[in-house]
Amino acid sequence: MTDVLTWPLVGSFLRWRHARRSMQAVLLVISGFIIFDGLFGPQQAPKNLATVTAWVHYRGFIVLALLVVGNLFCMACPFMLPRELGRWLGARLGWQGKVPRALRNKWLAVTLLVVFFFTYELYDFWASPWLTAWLLIGYFLTALVVDTFFQGAAFCKYVCPLGQFNFFGSLTSPAEIKIRSATTCATCLTKDCIAGNKLTGQRGCELWLFQEKKVGNMDCTFCLDCVQACPHDNIGLMARIPTQELWDDPRRSGIGRFSQRWDMAALVVVLTFGAYLNAFGMISPVYALQQKLANWLNTPAETPGLLLIFGFGLIVLPAVLLMVTGFFSRWLAGHTHEPLSLIIRRFIYGLAPLGFGMWLAHYAFHFLTGALTLIPVMQAYLNDSGFEVGQPYWQLGPVVPLDWLFPIQAVFLYLGLFGSLVVAFQIAVSHYKNRNTALRAFLPWGILSLLMLVAALWIMFQPMEMRGTIFLGL
Repeated sequence: MTDVLTWPLVGSFLRWRHARRSMQAVLLVISGFIIFDGLFGPQQAPKNLATVTAWVHYRGFIVLALLVVGNLFCMACPFMLPRELGRWLGARLGWQGKVPRALRNKWLAVTLLVVFFFTYELYDFWASPWLTAWLLIGYFLTALVVDTFFQGAAFCKYVCPLGQFNFFGSLTSPAEIKIRSATTCATCLTKDCIAGNKLTGQRGCELWLFQEKKVGNMDCTFCLDCVQACPHDNIGLMARIPTQELWDDPRRSGIGRFSQRWDMAALVVVLTFGAYLNAFGMISPVYALQQKLANWLNTPAETPGLLLIFGFGLIVLPAVLLMVTGFFSRWLAGHTHEPLSLIIRRFIYGLAPLGFGMWLAHYAFHFLTGALTLIPVMQAYLNDSGFEVGQPYWQLGPVVPLDWLFPIQAVFLYLGLFGSLVVAFQIAVSHYKNRNTALRAFLPWGILSLLMLVAALWIMFQPMEMRGTIFLGL
């Protein structure tokens, strides 16, 4: 089994005690330059570091990392440094307490995700360096405040929308932090991976993911604290079959069972259907729809129509599709005694790969059409800072021919469909045992996945705004 931590160079660096702090410090410095340019630089989105790096490069790199490895952004997250400052300050002043039981779930994070998606479209964050800079500042301040008053990596586990996106994407990633030998863990008396290593002063997992009982990547920030704390060197960054953690429904350390948590199901719904809604917001049909809604509501304001679109896309449509699909799944399986809500919570994770495939296709469009814009933007930034590096090459932008975009997006969507079909069928087999019954229960979810693929292909086939680049449209 492949273990990245055993690789000669990469593994040695990741096992180094200060590896994570080094990566965080680098990204913190970069964030400082981005915020400065967002506040004081040119307020044209394609010519500002804040909008170009945040809405073109960051999103492209993050989905690529999730696809190829796992949750690498949380590993190197610059928001962790003010979070650590808050943790130290809160402990020193005696301000830190436990997160209230009512908030120990994903509902707040789900709400913040919906608010972010809505405000992103309403205020055109992608077109405003100033708003993008203040969004980053808000992240840093929130991380500082939350972890000043609450224990247990509360910001990461219960608040951070970016973290929730990473947790969602890492459900389909090909690697996870896990133990190497169950026997070694069974004979360990100190359980340093969760309790912390008293000899070295290394803390254990702040998110309360006990490695011996941990399953999958949900809530795992790849912080490697457990790796540093384990006195037996029994934890690695291990390769696995992507989506495998979704096939069964075991009790997971720090999380419980997926099928028993509506908040976790809501997170998957928002990030799956939100992928479609976010992409729909950048194609031409959405503007015609907004105009029709404005005429119907008899108001020139954008907010009411956008609220209707979001309400339909994130609440009404998912509710109808999931209830209808769950009803036919239960009926075909012959298990009519099972609650419909349980069927939905069990199978909803089958849509996660297709949802992530949609994010991949969407963000790939922005990245592939605008990756090279970083070069002229950096040239302009250095020129403005007193370093003469020549005339910016504003003609730079796409990294592939534009004719390649749709085929690349289609590949990501087909991969997502394949993952969703596999996961939904494996969930059915795991629960129903009998393969014929499992196949019947799976069919409605397979049909829903196919319909969602068709919708995704239609969206990606539409003319899109090339946001964050000099080129404003195809």
